[in-house]
Amino acid sequence: MTYVVTEGCIACKYTDCVEVCPVDCFYAGENMLVIHPDECIDCGVCEPECPVDAILPDTAPGIAAWLTLNAELAEVWPNIRERIAPLPDHEAWAGQQGKLASLSRNPAAPQ
Repeated sequence: MTYVVTEGCIACKYTDCVEVCPVDCFYAGENMLVIHPDECIDCGVCEPECPVDAILPDTAPGIAAWLTLNAELAEVWPNIRERIAPLPDHEAWAGQQGKLASLSRNPAAPQ
């Protein structure tokens, strides 16, 4: 099992999860994070840290497409190891549905 970042992260990009990850398996895009499924050790400490409940186990219903997306983007986005501020409009986006069209496939800018 691995954990997967889902739609709730898009346009919010909270990094509370990054801070607690013992293996640094998070990768940052311009407006979302992903988890590298081959690096995740399935500890689950990240899941309760997400303020928008965007992190789910890969056993959750309907998660397959998100698992594929996480794996794909983790190969091209930079690794993130430290907590940073969420995106400026994160409060407006939190809890919204249908955000996939807003996903940027661009990597995060260097910190």
